[in-house]
Amino acid sequence: MTNNIYIGYDFKIEPLQPASEILIAELGLVGFESFVENNEGVTAYIQKEHWDSFILEDIQILKSDEFSISYSFNEIKQTNWNAEWEKNFNPIVVDNLVTVRAPFHDAPDTKYDIIIEPKMSFGTGHHETTHMMIQHILKNDFKNKSVLDMGCGTGVLAILAEKVGATRLDAIDIDNWCYINSLENVDRNNCKNISVFEGDTSLLNSQSYDVIIANINRNILLADIPTYVAHLSENGILLLSGFYEIDIPLIEKACNTHMLKLKETIKRGDWVSLKFIN
Repeated sequence: MTNNIYIGYDFKIEPLQPASEILIAELGLVGFESFVENNEGVTAYIQKEHWDSFILEDIQILKSDEFSISYSFNEIKQTNWNAEWEKNFNPIVVDNLVTVRAPFHDAPDTKYDIIIEPKMSFGTGHHETTHMMIQHILKNDFKNKSVLDMGCGTGVLAILAEKVGATRLDAIDIDNWCYINSLENVDRNNCKNISVFEGDTSLLNSQSYDVIIANINRNILLADIPTYVAHLSENGILLLSGFYEIDIPLIEKACNTHMLKLKETIKRGDWVSLKFIN
Protein backbone atom coordinates (compact mmCIF):
# COMPACT_ATOMS: atom_id res chain seq x y z
CA MET A 1 0.00 0.00 0.00
CA THR A 2 2.91 2.34 0.59
CA ASN A 3 3.36 2.86 -3.13
CA ASN A 4 -0.31 3.66 -3.82
CA ILE A 5 -1.03 6.93 -5.57
CA TYR A 6 -4.15 8.86 -4.64
CA ILE A 7 -6.12 11.58 -6.37
CA GLY A 8 -7.19 14.27 -3.92
CA TYR A 9 -10.22 16.49 -4.57
CA ASP A 10 -10.62 19.73 -2.65
CA PHE A 11 -14.32 20.73 -2.58
CA LYS A 12 -15.41 24.23 -1.51
CA ILE A 13 -19.05 24.21 -0.39
CA GLU A 14 -21.60 26.91 0.40
CA PRO A 15 -23.66 26.48 2.51
CA LEU A 16 -21.64 23.78 4.23
CA GLN A 17 -24.44 21.61 5.62
CA PRO A 18 -26.13 19.36 4.77
CA ALA A 19 -24.23 19.46 1.48
CA SER A 20 -21.01 18.04 2.96
CA GLU A 21 -22.76 14.94 4.27
CA ILE A 22 -24.59 14.35 0.99
CA LEU A 23 -21.43 14.86 -1.05
CA ILE A 24 -19.44 12.39 1.09
CA ALA A 25 -22.18 9.77 0.77
CA GLU A 26 -22.31 10.13 -3.03
CA LEU A 27 -18.53 10.13 -3.42
CA GLY A 28 -18.30 6.96 -1.34
CA LEU A 29 -20.57 5.19 -3.83
CA VAL A 30 -18.18 5.85 -6.74
CA GLY A 31 -14.98 4.75 -4.98
CA PHE A 32 -13.72 7.63 -2.84
CA GLU A 33 -12.42 6.06 0.34
CA SER A 34 -11.22 8.79 2.69
CA PHE A 35 -12.61 12.20 3.61
CA VAL A 36 -11.42 15.17 5.65
CA GLU A 37 -13.99 17.81 6.52
CA ASN A 38 -12.91 21.40 7.14
CA ASN A 39 -14.45 24.84 7.59
CA GLU A 40 -14.75 25.39 3.83
CA GLY A 41 -15.81 21.96 2.61
CA VAL A 42 -14.39 18.49 2.11
CA THR A 43 -11.16 16.95 0.85
CA ALA A 44 -11.79 13.51 -0.65
CA TYR A 45 -9.33 10.82 -1.76
CA ILE A 46 -9.55 8.00 -4.26
CA GLN A 47 -6.87 5.57 -5.43
CA LYS A 48 -5.65 6.53 -8.88
CA GLU A 49 -6.26 3.01 -10.19
CA HIS A 50 -9.99 3.48 -9.38
CA TRP A 51 -10.19 7.01 -10.83
CA ASP A 52 -11.03 8.35 -14.26
CA SER A 53 -11.75 11.82 -15.59
CA PHE A 54 -15.52 11.13 -15.55
CA ILE A 55 -15.63 10.06 -11.88
CA LEU A 56 -17.89 12.97 -10.84
CA GLU A 57 -20.47 12.65 -13.62
CA ASP A 58 -22.96 10.81 -11.40
CA ILE A 59 -22.51 13.02 -8.33
CA GLN A 60 -25.95 14.59 -8.28
CA ILE A 61 -25.34 17.20 -5.62
CA LEU A 62 -22.82 18.92 -7.90
CA LYS A 63 -25.77 19.64 -10.22
CA SER A 64 -27.99 21.06 -7.45
CA ASP A 65 -28.99 24.74 -7.45
CA GLU A 66 -29.28 24.70 -3.65
CA PHE A 67 -25.52 24.67 -3.09
CA SER A 68 -22.44 26.25 -4.57
CA ILE A 69 -19.73 23.61 -4.91
CA SER A 70 -16.40 24.14 -6.64
CA TYR A 71 -13.43 21.81 -6.67
CA SER A 72 -9.88 21.20 -7.77
CA PHE A 73 -7.88 17.96 -7.75
CA ASN A 74 -4.32 16.74 -7.90
CA GLU A 75 -2.27 13.57 -7.64
CA ILE A 76 -0.91 12.66 -4.20
CA LYS A 77 1.66 9.98 -3.48
CA GLN A 78 1.08 8.07 -0.25
CA THR A 79 4.47 9.07 1.15
CA ASN A 80 3.58 12.74 0.71
CA TRP A 81 0.36 12.21 2.64
CA ASN A 82 2.23 10.57 5.50
CA ALA A 83 4.61 13.51 5.76
CA GLU A 84 1.67 15.91 5.75
CA TRP A 85 -0.24 14.26 8.57
CA GLU A 86 2.92 13.91 10.66
CA LYS A 87 3.43 17.65 10.31
CA ASN A 88 -0.12 18.52 11.36
CA PHE A 89 -1.23 15.72 13.68
CA ASN A 90 -1.25 16.90 17.30
CA PRO A 91 -2.17 14.72 20.30
CA ILE A 92 -5.67 15.08 21.70
CA VAL A 93 -6.87 14.46 25.24
CA VAL A 94 -10.47 13.42 25.97
CA ASP A 95 -11.92 14.11 29.45
CA ASN A 96 -8.39 14.06 30.92
CA LEU A 97 -8.50 10.26 30.67
CA VAL A 98 -7.54 9.32 27.12
CA THR A 99 -4.71 10.58 24.95
CA VAL A 100 -4.70 9.78 21.24
CA ARG A 101 -1.29 10.46 19.79
CA ALA A 102 1.13 9.54 17.04
CA PRO A 103 4.18 7.33 17.64
CA PHE A 104 6.51 10.33 17.54
CA HIS A 105 4.73 12.16 20.40
CA ASP A 106 5.88 11.88 24.02
CA ALA A 107 3.98 9.50 26.29
CA PRO A 108 1.24 11.27 28.29
CA ASP A 109 0.22 10.94 31.93
CA THR A 110 -3.43 10.12 31.19
CA LYS A 111 -4.94 6.77 32.24
CA TYR A 112 -5.25 5.52 28.66
CA ASP A 113 -2.63 6.08 25.99
CA ILE A 114 -3.57 5.22 22.40
CA ILE A 115 -0.96 5.41 19.66
CA ILE A 116 -2.46 5.92 16.21
CA GLU A 117 -0.79 6.31 12.84
CA PRO A 118 -3.84 7.27 10.79
CA LYS A 119 -2.35 7.69 7.31
CA MET A 120 -5.40 7.70 4.99
CA SER A 121 -7.86 6.38 7.58
CA PHE A 122 -10.58 8.18 9.52
CA GLY A 123 -10.56 8.22 13.31
CA THR A 124 -7.89 10.11 15.21
CA GLY A 125 -10.18 11.61 17.81
CA HIS A 126 -9.87 15.05 16.26
CA HIS A 127 -13.22 14.78 14.54
CA GLU A 128 -16.20 15.51 16.76
CA THR A 129 -17.82 12.13 16.14
CA THR A 130 -14.78 10.10 17.19
CA HIS A 131 -14.27 12.35 20.22
CA MET A 132 -17.87 11.76 21.35
CA MET A 133 -17.66 8.01 20.83
CA ILE A 134 -14.57 7.98 23.04
CA GLN A 135 -16.64 9.79 25.69
CA HIS A 136 -19.39 7.16 25.43
CA ILE A 137 -16.85 4.36 25.88
CA LEU A 138 -15.46 6.04 28.98
CA LYS A 139 -18.96 6.39 30.48
CA ASN A 140 -20.01 2.77 30.04
CA ASP A 141 -18.91 -0.54 31.54
CA PHE A 142 -16.93 -2.56 28.99
CA LYS A 143 -15.43 -5.07 31.43
CA ASN A 144 -15.57 -8.59 29.96
CA LYS A 145 -17.90 -7.35 27.20
CA SER A 146 -18.02 -8.41 23.56
CA VAL A 147 -17.81 -5.47 21.15
CA LEU A 148 -18.34 -4.78 17.45
CA ASP A 149 -16.67 -1.66 16.02
CA MET A 150 -18.42 -1.18 12.67
CA GLY A 151 -16.63 1.17 10.27
CA CYS A 152 -13.56 1.05 12.47
CA GLY A 153 -11.35 3.46 10.49
CA THR A 154 -8.05 3.52 12.39
CA GLY A 155 -9.33 1.07 15.01
CA VAL A 156 -9.10 3.70 17.75
CA LEU A 157 -12.50 2.90 19.30
CA ALA A 158 -11.91 -0.85 19.39
CA ILE A 159 -8.48 -0.23 20.89
CA LEU A 160 -9.94 1.94 23.65
CA ALA A 161 -12.72 -0.60 24.27
CA GLU A 162 -10.11 -3.28 24.92
CA LYS A 163 -8.13 -0.97 27.17
CA VAL A 164 -11.22 -0.37 29.33
CA GLY A 165 -11.92 -4.08 29.69
CA ALA A 166 -13.61 -5.61 26.63
CA THR A 167 -12.44 -9.16 26.01
CA ARG A 168 -13.79 -10.05 22.55
CA LEU A 169 -13.79 -7.43 19.84
CA ASP A 170 -14.43 -7.44 16.11
CA ALA A 171 -13.43 -4.37 14.07
CA ILE A 172 -14.80 -4.14 10.53
CA ASP A 173 -14.29 -1.63 7.72
CA ILE A 174 -15.19 -1.82 4.06
CA ASP A 175 -12.14 0.23 3.05
CA ASN A 176 -8.97 -1.80 2.42
CA TRP A 177 -6.72 0.99 3.65
CA CYS A 178 -8.68 1.24 6.93
CA TYR A 179 -8.49 -2.54 7.33
CA ILE A 180 -4.70 -2.53 6.94
CA ASN A 181 -4.28 0.56 9.12
CA SER A 182 -6.44 -0.93 11.89
CA LEU A 183 -4.30 -4.09 11.86
CA GLU A 184 -1.21 -1.91 12.23
CA ASN A 185 -2.69 0.16 15.07
CA VAL A 186 -4.02 -2.88 16.93
CA ASP A 187 -0.50 -4.33 16.89
CA ARG A 188 1.02 -0.95 17.77
CA ASN A 189 -1.10 -0.79 20.93
CA ASN A 190 -0.36 -4.40 21.91
CA CYS A 191 -4.03 -5.38 21.76
CA LYS A 192 -4.69 -9.11 22.05
CA ASN A 193 -8.48 -9.42 21.80
CA ILE A 194 -9.28 -7.52 18.58
CA SER A 195 -9.98 -9.27 15.28
CA VAL A 196 -9.99 -6.97 12.23
CA PHE A 197 -11.98 -7.76 9.07
CA GLU A 198 -12.40 -6.11 5.68
CA GLY A 199 -16.03 -5.90 4.60
CA ASP A 200 -19.46 -4.82 5.82
CA THR A 201 -22.35 -6.19 7.89
CA SER A 202 -22.60 -9.19 5.54
CA LEU A 203 -19.63 -10.60 7.50
CA LEU A 204 -21.82 -10.98 10.59
CA ASN A 205 -23.25 -14.48 10.87
CA SER A 206 -24.49 -15.74 14.22
CA GLN A 207 -22.31 -13.47 16.34
CA SER A 208 -23.87 -11.37 19.05
CA TYR A 209 -22.31 -8.45 20.90
CA ASP A 210 -22.86 -6.72 24.23
CA VAL A 211 -21.89 -3.39 22.65
CA ILE A 212 -22.03 -2.31 19.02
CA ILE A 213 -20.22 0.87 17.99
CA ALA A 214 -20.95 2.45 14.61
CA ASN A 215 -19.47 5.81 13.63
CA ILE A 216 -20.62 5.99 10.01
CA ASN A 217 -22.69 8.38 7.91
CA ARG A 218 -26.44 8.66 8.47
CA ASN A 219 -27.64 6.77 5.40
CA ILE A 220 -25.50 3.71 6.10
CA LEU A 221 -26.61 3.70 9.73
CA LEU A 222 -30.28 3.84 8.74
CA ALA A 223 -29.77 0.91 6.37
CA ASP A 224 -27.80 -1.15 8.90
CA ILE A 225 -29.69 -0.53 12.16
CA PRO A 226 -31.86 -3.67 11.64
CA THR A 227 -28.69 -5.74 11.30
CA TYR A 228 -27.16 -4.19 14.41
CA VAL A 229 -30.29 -5.04 16.37
CA ALA A 230 -30.20 -8.64 15.14
CA HIS A 231 -26.66 -9.02 16.50
CA LEU A 232 -27.12 -7.11 19.77
CA SER A 233 -27.23 -9.18 22.96
CA GLU A 234 -30.05 -8.85 25.47
CA ASN A 235 -29.57 -5.64 27.48
CA GLY A 236 -27.02 -4.60 24.87
CA ILE A 237 -25.79 -1.10 24.04
CA LEU A 238 -25.74 0.49 20.59
CA LEU A 239 -23.53 3.58 20.22
CA LEU A 240 -24.08 5.61 17.05
CA SER A 241 -22.43 8.69 15.57
CA GLY A 242 -21.52 10.20 12.21
CA PHE A 243 -24.55 12.47 11.80
CA TYR A 244 -25.92 15.87 12.80
CA GLU A 245 -28.34 16.99 15.50
CA ILE A 246 -31.03 17.52 12.86
CA ASP A 247 -30.80 13.80 12.03
CA ILE A 248 -31.72 12.62 15.55
CA PRO A 249 -35.44 12.11 14.79
CA LEU A 250 -34.64 9.85 11.81
CA ILE A 251 -32.12 7.78 13.75
CA GLU A 252 -34.32 7.56 16.84
CA LYS A 253 -37.36 6.49 14.79
CA ALA A 254 -35.37 3.72 13.10
CA CYS A 255 -34.10 2.48 16.47
CA ASN A 256 -37.51 2.73 18.17
CA THR A 257 -38.97 0.59 15.38
CA HIS A 258 -36.67 -2.17 16.62
CA MET A 259 -37.48 -1.60 20.29
CA LEU A 260 -34.32 0.33 21.10
CA LYS A 261 -34.60 3.18 23.58
CA LEU A 262 -32.52 6.37 23.46
CA LYS A 263 -30.67 6.76 26.77
CA GLU A 264 -28.03 9.43 26.22
CA THR A 265 -27.11 12.15 23.75
CA ILE A 266 -23.70 13.79 23.47
CA LYS A 267 -23.37 16.92 21.34
CA ARG A 268 -20.24 18.51 19.94
CA GLY A 269 -20.75 21.37 17.50
CA ASP A 270 -23.42 20.30 15.00
CA TRP A 271 -22.56 16.63 15.48
CA VAL A 272 -24.18 14.19 17.91
CA SER A 273 -23.58 10.73 19.30
CA LEU A 274 -26.42 8.60 20.69
CA LYS A 275 -26.62 5.68 23.12
CA PHE A 276 -29.46 3.20 22.70
CA ILE A 277 -30.29 0.11 24.76
CA ASN A 278 -32.59 -2.81 24.01
